[in-house]
Amino acid sequence: MAVEPWVLLNDGNRIPVIGFGTFAPDKFPKSMAEEATKVAIEAGYRHVDCAYLYGNEVEVGRAIREKIADGTVRREDLFFTGKLWSTFHSPDLVRPALEKSLKNLQMDYLDLFLIHIPLDFKPGEDLVPVDENGKYLYNNTDLRDTWEAMERCKDAGLVKSIGVSNFNRRQLELILNKPGLKQKPVCNQVECHLYLNQSKLLAFCKSHDIVLVAYSALGSSRDDTWGIGKDAPVLLEDPILNAIADKLGRTPAQVAMRYLLQRGIVVLAKSFTPARIKQNLQVLDFQLSEEDMTSLDGLNKNLRYDSMPMWKDHPKYPYHDEY
Repeated sequence: MAVEPWVLLNDGNRIPVIGFGTFAPDKFPKSMAEEATKVAIEAGYRHVDCAYLYGNEVEVGRAIREKIADGTVRREDLFFTGKLWSTFHSPDLVRPALEKSLKNLQMDYLDLFLIHIPLDFKPGEDLVPVDENGKYLYNNTDLRDTWEAMERCKDAGLVKSIGVSNFNRRQLELILNKPGLKQKPVCNQVECHLYLNQSKLLAFCKSHDIVLVAYSALGSSRDDTWGIGKDAPVLLEDPILNAIADKLGRTPAQVAMRYLLQRGIVVLAKSFTPARIKQNLQVLDFQLSEEDMTSLDGLNKNLRYDSMPMWKDHPKYPYHDEY
């Protein structure tokens, strides 16, 4: 099955099927994201995924400006994603939060702006606010009100497309069934990989012309701060994946990405190693057979590396539902 280098979104814009993820755990210096973004753009990535929460918008924006200034790429040829963090869900805070990101990035617009996660926290300077006993301070804004504020950002020309991230089916339906909906989400960015292949959510999204975008597409690096990946199997060491990679003369990461691409999923790849950054882009020039796809389908364990367990008691926690 041939995979085109971009996918048409339901609002008429196009998203490159391979994106470069810029999240780095706190233990890494912010300069790493800046250098890696430059390497990625030089290697040919034209889709960069960032977020206010990552704390590196200034550095990533600087890398992009440098690559525009030296003639490597034009702004209009880059697809840049930003995300609305959970302390800014109140409708009156959505546009100021976006404008803050645009200022950090020194950009006039974002190509895609997502609600980062469906659950929200008490507005304020702390991105993850807690009380004196260490209990999280939640908020409960109606997601439909937040979505209307996202629509207004699109109307104002500050973003070209709007979407969501980490939403379950019920939360997507809440938006889709909203009276007076002007623009449905173009995508839902979720954890998705061989061990969590999201087949039911993917089918639902496809039925509504919503693109599924996969993060942690290669499994996940462990991050103790967020409780990510602790004690979980390392996806890229999977024997079946490695056998298929050996047979095709490809890396396990390339096969893991190609599996998602052939299912119509947009894939975010994250690495800070120049050689791997380049390798992860080389996934459009080979195909997996039906037999290989079936073998890889069989690896699904519904295993979530990042289940946000600390927020399970939030009324909008997305993972109580099957999908």
